[in-house]
Amino acid sequence: MGIDDASDEEGLWLRRFEPADHDAGYRLVCFPHAGGSAAFYRPVAQGLAPAVDVLAVQYPGRQDRRAEPCIDDIPLMADQIARVLAGSLDRPLALFGHSMGALIAFEVARRLQRDHPDQPAHLFVSGRRAPTRYHEETFHLLDDDGIIAEIASRGGTDARVLESPELREMVLPAIRGDYRAVGKYRYVAGEPLRCPVTAIVGDRDPQASVEEVMDWEEQAPKDGFAFSLFPGGHFFLIKEIAGVLAVVTDRLDLAAEGRR
Repeated sequence: MGIDDASDEEGLWLRRFEPADHDAGYRLVCFPHAGGSAAFYRPVAQGLAPAVDVLAVQYPGRQDRRAEPCIDDIPLMADQIARVLAGSLDRPLALFGHSMGALIAFEVARRLQRDHPDQPAHLFVSGRRAPTRYHEETFHLLDDDGIIAEIASRGGTDARVLESPELREMVLPAIRGDYRAVGKYRYVAGEPLRCPVTAIVGDRDPQASVEEVMDWEEQAPKDGFAFSLFPGGHFFLIKEIAGVLAVVTDRLDLAAEGRR
């Protein structure tokens, strides 16, 4: 792949909503939930930039990539994103994923560690049980009304989108494709991560219990795991964004001390 090709792929997959300092210590790459888009992480960029260079991943099949087919396979998605991020390793990378995005971030972290021994510097997983905690998920098999009811129950999608037939028609293919990706995903055992792992969840999340989320410790190095609990359901981080960003900042500061 040539330099121009790499740059084109970065522009396709990655969004930067706020400029960062040239000497920003970390680059935080954010992975959206099922049906979500890069714009979900605009508040993260606004809260952390310019001290942290925040990038958000834009999956195919939504917003400005709506004409592209969805990728309904998490390992394949992780392969492509890890390859794109190879052009962004001029500073330590931290990865943050919510819900489905946590699984993708985890698989990207495994690939980066395999190919770039010093990366990533940290993995944040939010609103997702550990990959070893398997539950059968068949939301992608629901009819359109069933999927709409499911995403409405989680509280992370603007009600205007769910009420508008035109908007529903635009977003449903991406949501169904993402749910299919999650339903197909199966954890494959491998080397634990060498970077610290921080797991975060809402205390009333019906999709991920505290115990299931704490099992992310299995994927972390010894003494390299932290857990944070916030009030709220599956999308607790919308209301608790300030607290979540405080956790991210504190953990990155600790990681920076460990790298010195």
